[in-house]
Amino acid sequence: MAALVDGDLDRASAQAGVPLTRFLVDEAWLWRIRHDQVLADPEAADWVARAALVDGEVVGHVGFHGPPDDAGMVEVAYSVDPLRRRRGHARRLLASALAWAASDARVRTVRASISPTNVASMATIRPFGFTHVGEQWDDEDGLELLYERPVALASSGG
Repeated sequence: MAALVDGDLDRASAQAGVPLTRFLVDEAWLWRIRHDQVLADPEAADWVARAALVDGEVVGHVGFHGPPDDAGMVEVAYSVDPLRRRRGHARRLLASALAWAASDARVRTVRASISPTNVASMATIRPFGFTHVGEQWDDEDGLELLYERPVALASSGG
C-alpha cells in the first residue's frame, strides 16, 4: 500500500508479485486511507482493499471498509479499472467479496453504500439480494444509499 501511496508502480508490483496497473496508483487516496487504517489496526489488513485479479490480470480492487463491527457487519468496497469495465468484472468482484465475508463466522451482514447517481453499482448489487435500508451523508462522497443483505443469503449474482 505504501508503494501505491508513493506512486511507485514498479515497487508495488514487485511487492504484490503481479504486474499492477496505473489505475491502482490513481487510487492513491484509497491506499492512503487503508494504509493509515492498517497501521492503527493491524487486523484490518485482512479485510481492506487488495488488487483483484481475473485470469491473472489485475482488473481493479476489492475488499471491505474494515473488519466486522460488533454487530457482525462489513461494508463491501470494489472498483474496476475503467479500461476493464463492462465485462462482468464488478459482479465477479462482488461475488468474491461475499464469499470472503461468508468465510468468517463473525460476519452476519454485508452492506453496500452507493451514490444515488451510480446506476452501474446499483445494477451490480441487484442480483445479489441486497435490500435498500436507508441513506447516509458522507463528507467525501455526499449522499449514499445503504443496501444490506445477510451474509449467508444465496443469490444468482454471477
